[in-house]
This record gives sequence, C-alpha cells and structure tokens, in this order.
Amino acid sequence: MDPIRNPFAPGAGTPPPELAGRDELRASLHIALERARIGRPAKSAMLVGLRGVGKTVLLDRIREDAEAAGIHTVRIEAPEGRSLPALLAPQLRQALLRLSQVAAAKDYAVRGLRALAGFASKLKVTYGDIEVGIDYDAEPGLADNGDLEHDLQALIEQVGLAAKSANTALAIFIDELQYVEVTQLAALITAMHRTEQRQLPVVLVGAGLPQLRGRMGNAKSYAERLFDFPQIGPLPPQAARRAIEKPLDDEGVSIVPAALEQILVLTQGYAYFLQQWGSHTWRAASSSPITENDVATASVTAVAALDESFFRVRFDRLTPKEKKYLRAMAELGAGPHRSGDIAACYKANVSSLAPTRSSLISKGMVWSPNHGDTAFTVPMFDEFMKRSMPGDDWR
Repeated sequence: MDPIRNPFAPGAGTPPPELAGRDELRASLHIALERARIGRPAKSAMLVGLRGVGKTVLLDRIREDAEAAGIHTVRIEAPEGRSLPALLAPQLRQALLRLSQVAAAKDYAVRGLRALAGFASKLKVTYGDIEVGIDYDAEPGLADNGDLEHDLQALIEQVGLAAKSANTALAIFIDELQYVEVTQLAALITAMHRTEQRQLPVVLVGAGLPQLRGRMGNAKSYAERLFDFPQIGPLPPQAARRAIEKPLDDEGVSIVPAALEQILVLTQGYAYFLQQWGSHTWRAASSSPITENDVATASVTAVAALDESFFRVRFDRLTPKEKKYLRAMAELGAGPHRSGDIAACYKANVSSLAPTRSSLISKGMVWSPNHGDTAFTVPMFDEFMKRSMPGDDWR
C-alpha cells in the first residue's frame, strides 16, 4: 500500500489520527475550565500514567479544546535540570501581554507584568536560569520577596485577576511534572490553592508518571483534595479497535478481525504501541484487507523500531548498576516486584540497592505503587531488557 498514505503516527506526543477512548476526560476538563471562567469552584487535574499511554497527546488536545472555547492557555514541559520559575516566567509574560490587549483587563495585566518583573529579578539570584523579557518596572513589595512559595502565589494571583477582568480563564498545562523538585512543586500547589480560595479563573492541568501523585502529596498534604488525578491507562478493547480501524477505514482499507485482535494482544492497548503496530502493519501489507500474516511480518519491524528508539533512548541513560537492577526486575516479569525478590535475583543486599532504586525513580524508569514494591514506568520494558541483556552474564 502507498506509504505516503500511511495514516498512523508513532512519535513522542504526535497526535494520532483517531484519539479514541478519551472523550469522557476531555468533557470533564471542559466543564472544569468553563466553571472556572464563570467563577465557580473547579478542580485542577493531574493526568498520571505510564510512558506510552498518550498523556502528552491528551494534554495537547485538552489545550486545543480550551483555546477553541476562548480560554487563554500556556504550555510548558518540565525537563530534568530546569527550575519551575524559569519555565513559567516567559509563558506567564506572554499570557499577561495577551490579556493586556483586553481593555477591561489592562490595568490588572500591567500590574501582573510588574509582579513578574519583581519575581524574575529576585528569584534569578536563587535559580540562575530565569530569562524573561521585562516590559514594566517592578512594583516594590509585589512578588519580590525572593521566596518562591510566596512570590509565585502573588504572581499567579495577579494573573488570575487579569483573566477574571477579561471574562476568561487561564489554563496552565505542564507536561512531565514529576521532574519538578518537591520544594518548587509545593510552591505551585500553594499558588493554585490561593487562586481556588479567591475563586480566580486559573486551572492547572499537569501530566506525569504515576509517582507524581505521591510527590504532590509529599509536597503539600492537601494536594489530593485540591486536584483530581485521573489515571491514564491502556485503551479499553473497543477504543483500541477504533484507534486502528477508523484510520484504516478513512483510507478505504479494511483489516480482518483476527489480525485486528492480534494487534490488540501485541500492543496491550497502549496508545503509542498501537500507532507503531498500525504503521508497520500498513507498510507490511500489500493490499486490503490486512491479514494476520501482515501483522506477523510487521511485528518484527515494530519491535526492532521500539528497541532502537522508544526503549533504547531510556536504556542508554542507565549506569551499569541500574541496568543490572532492571534486568533483575525483568527476570521476575512485568511486575510490580518486592525489593527483596529483586535483590535475590543476583544475590545482592536489599539495603545496598536502595540508592540504585532511588536513582531509577528519579530518572523516571521505575516507580513504587506500594511500599516496598517496584514497577517499570515503561510498558514492556521487561521484554526489552531480556532482549538487550540475554542469558545470565548480567548476574
């Protein structure tokens, strides 16, 4: 079949041709944003889930929905090694500049820009990586204490007042939120708590790995009451079928039921894997309908592509000790696994492995669903580890 017409889109955050199975969550966040706009209580949300479930795609689609409804948005990604003030400051500046174009909100927006000037100048001393254009002189005493928790609260409050005056809302979208340091996360939670108390139209929609919920609870004990934490998991079978069938049908191509079921079994319903198998199956098929043989052929190249990209990019960041730890986990299966069982796999002392486990959690490779348990954050990583480190030499 024509490779140019291949409808599937495997990629990091690349929108799929059919965003199946997420309508209910999109609708609930639409309601929250509209409630915020009219001054009604609205919970912010943290989308949590493993790698490859489509959190980034969903975050971006919710943002598109919000912008289409006339809600102001900012969007950042929180990579390792960058401070939250450095990420937020330029985006909040852009939001305030847009709001300053609304006559009714101009005074509040200008005061927000003055707050931003104080915020950036004081916290640059602490964090060093803040780079933001300054449009107005700082107002003494406004967001310029040099204390992140206090200053961010004051700054977000000013942004909320400007949005309220413009009869709109501001939605802040942050991806990979689990990488934000706990003290900075606490400041963000405090700021959102203040906007809720004052009923200001600011909503935070974040996305992160499963450990995000625990990190936020550790940062501020009331975080679980302040936010919803919808779990983003594999697509249910009906939605997974639609994710494959609908794009094919749009191109006038069909797939035999057994071949479709084969894809569902191989991908376990994970959104990213569905796109990979869909794309490689399209390439493998010579004509419609797509058959089981086509899927079997595609599986070889799909697994190879995952090994060289999705899995390998994470594997290459690991130290030898970390690789051995993950290989021991893989020996036990998909998980989760008890720390003692992992240590027993290569006759290690449990306490001696604690730093390795902590490092893997920090890198976003594993998480702890329960005390003493460890699980992969990347689906099917156990199978990859066995392919990459076969045999018993790793022990």
